[in-house]
Amino acid sequence: MMDTSTSIGPQFQEVTKYARGRPVPQAPGWAAPPPPYKTYESYLERIELPEPETQGGTPLWQAILHRRSQRRFTGEPLSLTELSQLLWATQGVTGEAPGFELRSAASAGALYPNETYVVVQAVEGVPEGVYHYDVRGHALGMLAEGDFSGEAAQACLGQTWVARAGTVFVWGAVVVRCAWKYQNRAYRYLYLDAGHLGAQLQLAAQALELGACNIAAFFDDEVARLVGIDGRTEVPVYVTAVGRSA
Repeated sequence: MMDTSTSIGPQFQEVTKYARGRPVPQAPGWAAPPPPYKTYESYLERIELPEPETQGGTPLWQAILHRRSQRRFTGEPLSLTELSQLLWATQGVTGEAPGFELRSAASAGALYPNETYVVVQAVEGVPEGVYHYDVRGHALGMLAEGDFSGEAAQACLGQTWVARAGTVFVWGAVVVRCAWKYQNRAYRYLYLDAGHLGAQLQLAAQALELGACNIAAFFDDEVARLVGIDGRTEVPVYVTAVGRSA
């Protein structure tokens, strides 16, 4: 049984809870928010994505009814249109408000700390490799070219079925993007936000008649290396494999 008096989890929960009589952390008045998007000086290759569909498709209630975690994939490729739709459904820009853009999934304070990376394993017309999703441009930027399906599977605690997915989504949380406002409590929101993304991706996959499985069991440092983040200022928080169901 876990010793709640010394374990870090219960201590974190206690230290970061809001309670009457305890000051609620506030962003310093002099602090400016960090950039809402991660940018790269250049990509190895840039792939423009098709415009997302916003009409038709599987009704929401049917998608919820039939949603299941799928771990058996055929290995057949996804289309670029399908990948575009999945990316837009999780992180796409859907509107504007004073000072920031709104996206398809909810985020605490509309800060959107999670960056999206995609390990492309089988997508028609897209070279295998690791990509970063450029939210503003609705495009993919290649960070590394090659077959990383084996590394992705091994990083997910050796779950070999991951290698047969068409794509593996990885979310990396840029800590300061949320912590500048919420301080230590931000770590709660990083994971809550990632949960929103994973749930939205599963429903989008179901609507496209694809299979998806969210993964929280992974070797953190290996996933960080896979997508090229440092694991400290930007930490891997969630993984989802998507493919054609077998």
